[in-house]
Parts: sequence; C-alpha cells; structure tokens
Amino acid sequence: MLKEIQRVQATADLIYSEAQAEAALDELAATINQMLAASNPLVLCVLNGGIVVAGKLLTRLKMPLNIDSIKATRYNNTTSGGLVEWILKPATPLKDRTILIVDDILDEGITLAAVKDYCLNQGATAVYCAVLVDKLLDHDKPIKADFVGLQIENRYLFGYGMDYKGYLRNAAGIYACSEEV
Repeated sequence: MLKEIQRVQATADLIYSEAQAEAALDELAATINQMLAASNPLVLCVLNGGIVVAGKLLTRLKMPLNIDSIKATRYNNTTSGGLVEWILKPATPLKDRTILIVDDILDEGITLAAVKDYCLNQGATAVYCAVLVDKLLDHDKPIKADFVGLQIENRYLFGYGMDYKGYLRNAAGIYACSEEV
C-alpha cells in the first residue's frame, strides 16, 4: 500500500498551494465571523476529513463557540462511496443551538446532507455548512454549503483533510490524482 501512496503523491497535480488554501481559510473565517458573530455556534467537525479544516478555521473564528465532532462516512478509506455509515454522534446536545458543520469537501453532498438532517432532527435552530472545497459536478447535489473556500473541478483530490485511501490528508496543498491513478 505504501508504494501505491507514494506513486499517487509523486504523480499528483498541485491544484491549490498551501498559501492559496490558507488564504481561502482566511476568507471563510471572515465571512463566518460576520454572519455568525452573535449566534453562539456549536462547531461540528466532520471526522476524519474535517480535522485539518476545522483545526485551521477554529483559531480564525472570533465569536464564543463550542466544539464537538461527528463521523459519518460513505468511503471508509476507499475511493468510491456507498451508504452513509454513522460512526460517532456528538456528545453535546444540539437542541436550540446554531450549528456550524465544518468539513473538507462537498463532493456528492450525500454525507453532508445526512449530517445536516441529523442536526435538524436533533432540534438545532439553524444549521450552516462550511467546506474548504466544493467540487464542481455536472449535476445537482442534495445540499449547498453556506460557506465555501475554493471550487475545484471534478477530480479525485487529497490534502487539507481530503484523503487517498486513508492517506495523504496531511499534504500541505490540495492535489488531484493524475489520470493514471
């Protein structure tokens, strides 16, 4: 597996540099700070992909907030999605709270839509979604993110939380796998 990961990393195309991703996070934070300043949000990090984005975004948010996490996945360290599997639900009550869901990418939107629906079903008064990357697809998605850092063509991505078979989330930049992978 390690040889495959090294090959993918070596042949990938840099789509956004670390500096560009950090600038997008600055802009995301500024917009969120403006819109949610008085809302006392509960920030829900979608694991595992949202860890990098949430960690970098949290220090840029200026309002009082709480943090928790949620884990729902369709990929389970593979490169194609299946049914949404719930692995971890937040310990913090969501009732009567403003929720800010933070994730790495809005791809097909199925998982993010399920997470938002879960929050609303738990009694959240408002649910917002922030993603570093919104992947441009040729069809409608079941959800739109309220806060988007970058838009990217429909390619398989890694870095800044996005992974290739569970690896490369820690890449400093956003990369697309070459056509050969």
